[in-house]
This record gives sequence, C-alpha cells and structure tokens, in this order.
Amino acid sequence: MSGEFGKVAVLLGGSSAEREISLMSGSAVLAALQKSGVDAHAFDPAERPLWELKGAGFRRAFIALHGRGGEDGTVQGALELMGIPYTGSGVMASALAMDKWRTKMVWHAERLPTPAWHVLRADTDWDAVAAELGLPLFVKPAREGSSVGASKVTRAADLRAAYEAAVRHDPLVIAEQFIAGEELTAAFLGRQALPLVRIVAPGGNYDWQNKYFSDETQYFCPSGLPDSAEETIQDLVMEAAQLLDCRGWGRADLILDAAGKPWLLEMNTSPGMTGHSLVPMAARAVGIGFEALCLKILEQAALG
Repeated sequence: MSGEFGKVAVLLGGSSAEREISLMSGSAVLAALQKSGVDAHAFDPAERPLWELKGAGFRRAFIALHGRGGEDGTVQGALELMGIPYTGSGVMASALAMDKWRTKMVWHAERLPTPAWHVLRADTDWDAVAAELGLPLFVKPAREGSSVGASKVTRAADLRAAYEAAVRHDPLVIAEQFIAGEELTAAFLGRQALPLVRIVAPGGNYDWQNKYFSDETQYFCPSGLPDSAEETIQDLVMEAAQLLDCRGWGRADLILDAAGKPWLLEMNTSPGMTGHSLVPMAARAVGIGFEALCLKILEQAALG
C-alpha cells in the first residue's frame, strides 16, 4: 500500500507563528511515513517555492503546516491548481475553520452551542463588552492557533491591553465569553469520531507552554465521561465538522460546563502531530498507532 502513494511531500515549517510546532509535527510524520516504506520527503514552503512540488514529481502532499499560510486554504488552493492531492480539508473549510469569528457565526446560525463573542476594534467600548460577555473573558486573534496572542481578562480595565496584544498577530480580534468547565478535545478520522480527550492543565491554563512543552498537563483518554455523554459530544463534533465541510481528519476543542453542556470553541483542520498532540492520543485509544494514523490520513488525500 505504501508504495502506491508515489513520492510524498510532507509540508512542514512555513512562516506562521506556529512554525516551531509545525516543524515538530512534520518531522514526526515524515519519520513515521518513511518507516512505513513511503517515499516521503520534507518540504518547507518558507524555504522553497511551493510550485517546485510539481516539477519535483510529488504525487501527494501531507500537510503538517499550522496556522496562516498553511492551514487557512492558501496552500490547499495552490495544491488544487497543481493537481496534487493533499491531506485534510479543502480550500473553503480550511479558510473558514481558521477564522474563529466566522466559524462561530456558522455554528450559531445552525443553533450549535458556542460561547458568545464580540468583535473588538480600537474604538470599542471596553466596559460595554465586559458587561455584555461577563468577566472573566478571553481575547484572541481570530485567525491564529495554539493560543498565540490569546489572553484571559479578569478586569474590564485590562481589555484594551489584551486587544493590543492580540491585534499584533491579526487585525481581526474577538472577545469570547468564558465558560467554566472541563476542557475536551474531539478528533475525527474520516467519518469516524475518535475517543474524547479530557485535559487538565496546570492552573487551568492550557496555553502554548502547557500545550507543547509541559509535562504537568494531564490528559485522560478515555475521558471518564459516561458513554452516553461522550457519544452526544462526538455527534455534535461530527455535525460541526460537516457544517464547515471538513474532511479527512480534524479536531474540535470544547468546554463541558458544570451542567454537562458542551460548548464548541474552534475547529482545527491541521492538528498537531507532536509528542504532546491529541489526535495521536485519541487514535491510540482505539488501537491506531502513530505510523498507522499517518498512513490513514495520507490515504484520504484528495482534491476538491
């Protein structure tokens, strides 16, 4: 099977704020594919023009890029034009899921639960936002991942500073209602919902450091939730992914509040594949090792 893929490019690195994590993800995927007998090669779009993929004879692309310029539909569109099948979601779903504001609007329009939000601008009435959403709340760049530029705000007086920190990463910034509860992540592989992962971060702060470099963050898979609750959340995530037209694989992040209600936060169309990553963890729980997971993702590479 591995020989049928032809020459495979593992797209990694890139120029987004998540370059460091993408290099880690891509290196792990590359090693796994090569170990499985795939003719896989690293390709960093920050160091080589993307159009070289066509001339170099690549038949498929495994996208291990994170953030803008790799997860937002731009690379997907270029691969479409070159006729090179690629892993993950297509152009529209990638662009939509990268934009937290527009993702939330789609989910809200279809009555899926997502925390309330407000788009922030330099002339925003900060006190009004705090009154509308309550405190604490989160301020985040709408088109960044891995908690880049995001902060938790506990006082209305700190909202402007949080906005200014976020807007350095993206001119589109949102404030989001804080939902107290347990952090969950729900991955899918093709049309299969994988087991939920429950996350307990130090101090409840699942930030860049605690996501990728801390050994103190705890992950529970199985999640410990009742089967019926887990299945309800998995169904919700598959519906949320379908609304965005996601395909191949992906991962949704959620909060489960004290009343047992799940709230959708965001959809990741090119999730991490590092040593601390959650999709491999969920796959292992159903007997899919890392190498097999990489092959299954690659098998679903497509155009359109």
